[in-house]
Amino acid sequence: QVTLVESGGGSAQAGDSLRLSCAASGRTFSNYAMGWFRQAPGKEREFAAAISSSGGITVYADYVKGRFTISRDNVKNTVYLQMNSLKPEDTAVYYCASGLAAVRTAGSYLYWGQGTQVTVSS
Repeated sequence: QVTLVESGGGSAQAGDSLRLSCAASGRTFSNYAMGWFRQAPGKEREFAAAISSSGGITVYADYVKGRFTISRDNVKNTVYLQMNSLKPEDTAVYYCASGLAAVRTAGSYLYWGQGTQVTVSS
């Protein structure tokens, strides 16, 4: 079992930046790929970004390209999502997840955090 806890969400204005963190415990963090997903009210959960266990491979959704950056610190057992140039449409609950590979499909991930709310105002 892997426990994931997200933090860093909150309210921001359009154009601002936020940095989300996801702290992992339970198993060796460095063995897992990590992903970030988001879900807005009334919408399905969608992929945002993923990173391989070593950090050598990153994958991004088109809507975050050039704005969001995923990174990880395997000493702190933490994965980050740096979000720049935020837009109102980025408003959602953001979830981190761990799995065996850095892929875009939510069903491929094994463990999920509880989520952190991000609200972006115009």
